[in-house]
Amino acid sequence: MINKKISTVCCTRFSQLVILGAALTLATTVLAEDKPSAPPNIVFILVDDMGYSDLGCYGGEIHTPNLDALATGGLRFTQCYNTGRCWPTRAALLTGYYPQQVHRDALPGLGGGGRGVRQQWARLLPDYLKPSGYRNYHSGKWHIDGKVLSGGFDRSLDMRNQGTFFSAKGNRIDDEPVALSEDAEDESEYYATIATVDHAIDCLREHQEKYASRPFFHYVAFIAPHFPLHALPQDIARYRDKYLDGWDLMRQRRFARQQALGILDTTLSKLEPDVGPPYPFPDAMAKLGPGEINRPLPWVDLTDQQRQFQATKMAIHAAMVDRVDREVGRLMDQLKAMGVFENTVIFFASDNGASAEIMVRHGGHDPEAEPGSASTYLCLGPGFSSASNTPFRRHKTWVHEGGISTPLLVHWPAGIQARGQLRNTPVHVIDIVPTILEIVGIEKPRTWQDEAIPPAPGRSFVAALQRDVAIERGHLWWLHEGNRAIRVGDWKLVAAKGDPWELYNLRRDRAESENLAAALPERVETLAALWDEELQAMSGLAGKTPELSGRRTNRRNR
Repeated sequence: MINKKISTVCCTRFSQLVILGAALTLATTVLAEDKPSAPPNIVFILVDDMGYSDLGCYGGEIHTPNLDALATGGLRFTQCYNTGRCWPTRAALLTGYYPQQVHRDALPGLGGGGRGVRQQWARLLPDYLKPSGYRNYHSGKWHIDGKVLSGGFDRSLDMRNQGTFFSAKGNRIDDEPVALSEDAEDESEYYATIATVDHAIDCLREHQEKYASRPFFHYVAFIAPHFPLHALPQDIARYRDKYLDGWDLMRQRRFARQQALGILDTTLSKLEPDVGPPYPFPDAMAKLGPGEINRPLPWVDLTDQQRQFQATKMAIHAAMVDRVDREVGRLMDQLKAMGVFENTVIFFASDNGASAEIMVRHGGHDPEAEPGSASTYLCLGPGFSSASNTPFRRHKTWVHEGGISTPLLVHWPAGIQARGQLRNTPVHVIDIVPTILEIVGIEKPRTWQDEAIPPAPGRSFVAALQRDVAIERGHLWWLHEGNRAIRVGDWKLVAAKGDPWELYNLRRDRAESENLAAALPERVETLAALWDEELQAMSGLAGKTPELSGRRTNRRNR
């Protein structure tokens, strides 16, 4: 009876998604002929540790009507990439360069995990926008070297307190520490995701009052749904017990919805029960108790206690994504109230895939406290992270598709006539700066304070806003903590740290299920050599000499 009920619900939801998919394709695909005379405003919304399939418009069951509306009224990119980790994506997003190019300490051997001082010439996007009259605002997570206002922003809420979503302690306003009252009740209603949009709305209201004649760029960077999994009780209640069927069925259902929406033409990757968190924290397992598990084992093999614990964590993750969507709705309402919504280009993306990490930091974890409350410290873990990254393999930190694939929404009613269209051309967060500069009609300077600015790898994808066309580029490249990859056309060479190269044809295998390295050794050699060349070139810009190359590592592991 239960299975019959589940089947009925799934069929109904599947039919709804088929109808939605059809509606999303009934749109023209040309750039607006009558472009707005005023420079457009730019809003870039970034979330943290959200999986590729978490949004409804990418196949998820989480309630995300506001973001889905941006998809219905704009574009969804199916092959957008990040760098696989928080700070590198932010550096790439705001500079248009790979993080290894702009940070002097980002290439310790093959680690690629360092975060040091940014090169003087590696300016952030606001520095390019400001001379053309743009006001620049930042609300939320920063995680880039230096102070925010030094990066060209006029106002900022820098959420440095990432150990709890229920306190502003440690955060900064315009680079100055937030002053908190000793009365703890002052923060009884505080929640970081809401506070991020409160600040954004305050900036926009001031802009309307004092600078209405000028365009603005607003970078809204949510911490959610990054761990610790903290959510408001009413948000968690909407998803309580929703995930007791487990990650196996969740992946299958999300994959079916993705197929119905026409998002992907691939198989569903298999779970990897031997792949756990990227960093071992055995003490955390002891603190979290017998309900925690650090491998994506078959759901039927878990104990009842483990199934309940894992399902609860996914419910909190879903609640955090749900709250992000609600706050995006408030932000959209403010733009509409100001009369600028039509001529505002809105981007939405995630900094990396969902996370398999399991750890306990900051204030620790109280196993007796209500899950998701301030005194708990939970992480999603590899089981439901695999489901959030459907249909891809691996997680944040890895550079397999699950770690580096992000949803990308682009919405601009006054500038793009396309509605609800898919864009299948591969793009990367390094492309955001050149795309925005082309949209607003700004030519990037070639020098900064008499220092030459090197050519950037990012490419504008403005042409793809008109129709689904390929963006001309030589390759896309990744390195993070020894995990490395390169993509040329539809071919991707990828390896986890210490492992030999794997080769995939992404045109038919985004799930990275059929490793072609043994069958095509010459292609592996060619791509590995190209990966090495890029590493050496980046080492020159970063002032580092790498200890190892991917090519030698590959030979060592044969």
